[in-house]
Amino acid sequence: MSSSPRLKTNEERVAGLEQRLSFSFDDKALALRAITHKSFCNEHKELPLEDNERLEYLGDAVVDLAIGHRLMERFPKADEGELSKLRALIVNEECLGRIGRALGLGEVLLLGRGEELTGGRDKTSIIADALEAAVGALYLCAGMGAVMPFVDRVFAEALDGVAEGRQGQDYKSLLQEEGQSLFKTSPRYRVVGETGPDHEKIFEVEVSIGAEVFARSTGRSKKEAEQAAARDTLHLLAQRNGQTPTPQP
Repeated sequence: MSSSPRLKTNEERVAGLEQRLSFSFDDKALALRAITHKSFCNEHKELPLEDNERLEYLGDAVVDLAIGHRLMERFPKADEGELSKLRALIVNEECLGRIGRALGLGEVLLLGRGEELTGGRDKTSIIADALEAAVGALYLCAGMGAVMPFVDRVFAEALDGVAEGRQGQDYKSLLQEEGQSLFKTSPRYRVVGETGPDHEKIFEVEVSIGAEVFARSTGRSKKEAEQAAARDTLHLLAQRNGQTPTPQP
């Protein structure tokens, strides 16, 4: 939990949210709503404040859309089932809570006294909900044009994780097992091309088993390209064997 000084006024809280999102809200009341927990409203019924649950509902759908969009770009050969499973590895309470905690959203929340005393500022569920509410507010204020850069920034590690096999299925490990089982040898990976500027390089990797080249695939890092090549090879081997080509994430 952050040891930053506790924010006192609503204006400070909104400014803190804007700093964390790298976005300035024209509608400050909308921004305040995004960080107002229902426990605060329940304890302060005399104040004209709304809690963030409706924004959380909207933000949940917006995050699903944004992450779904990026996964379709990164996994052009993945089917609907694979994409859904990959998205579930990213859009879940634990991951959202971790990202919200890294942003320091707990520090700007308006919480009721009960939640304050029981550590609500560091509760994963509350922080995850606040992140979704913040995305909902961002969407209402500026649309997907503001949401996508934010998602690209804060979900970058999670997206890289599923692409490189650090979360979910490790396609390279699966192909290692399949290669030994079918061919009695291990797959070999070779970088065959690099394109783009240094900060946005795309790597092309070739995978072979024995003398046969099975796939050439691309990724934003060598690990990501290797995972993609392994996944594509598993699909090809499954098709050859008359199986459903869906090594699941």
